[in-house]
Amino acid sequence: MAKSSGEMTPKPKSRFLRVKCADCENEQVIFGSASTPVTCIICGRTLTESRGGRARILTPILEVLE
Repeated sequence: MAKSSGEMTPKPKSRFLRVKCADCENEQVIFGSASTPVTCIICGRTLTESRGGRARILTPILEVLE
């Protein structure tokens, strides 16, 4: 069944984020709904904790990527 051109496509609730590690200042892109802990690829500091739905971000967010 084809959608009509007037229907809006819903925006996703999860986004990618550009964050900065508080220890080594490395910038990396992470998924805002990560289901596992994410660590810095340079120093190993934990950047996110899993909370079931959206991840708990433990470091500064520089940009939300669309």
